[in-house]
Amino acid sequence: MSPVKQSSSAAAPLSQLKMYSFMGGGLFCAIVGNILLVVSTATDYWMQYRLSGNYAHQGLWRYCMSNKCYMQTDSIAYWNATRAFMILSGMSCFAGIIAGIMSFSHFSSFERFNRSFAAGIMFFISTFFVLLAMAIYTGVTVNFLGKRFGDWRFSWSYILGWVAMLMTFFAGIFYICAYRMCECRRGTGPR
Repeated sequence: MSPVKQSSSAAAPLSQLKMYSFMGGGLFCAIVGNILLVVSTATDYWMQYRLSGNYAHQGLWRYCMSNKCYMQTDSIAYWNATRAFMILSGMSCFAGIIAGIMSFSHFSSFERFNRSFAAGIMFFISTFFVLLAMAIYTGVTVNFLGKRFGDWRFSWSYILGWVAMLMTFFAGIFYICAYRMCECRRGTGPR
């Protein structure tokens, strides 16, 4: 056996290990990011403020004052947009997780369809949706609600949304890196 063939065959398992490491890291980031998206969207601590001497807090679905919570019945455009983009982000992240899990299997009925690439794109779409949601909520809160309430601050549900955005972004980066490693391996493999 020639030294060239021996070194290329030894490099193949190493590059495959790196590819699986990227995919595993991406899957971890995606699962954590999806959990954070769900928690952030469902909880009602996006903003805390003082109203009539009492602390109150609100989320996307309800607001609470004096230990009593009420549903947000107003159909305000920025709440609806933030809700919609957070839900779309969670759904695209979940679709990316499914594609990411499927990318660990080797068989493919679609020769031109790379699941690692599809998972990476779904995670970037999820990142874009959560970025839109957070930007809309931040802009309206700072420019409108922040002026209405003197003593206010963003709270932990809001912060989880930003952390979820970072996690989905890194999941996309990891899966695109895994895709690139897979493409490099295909380019140098035997024909």
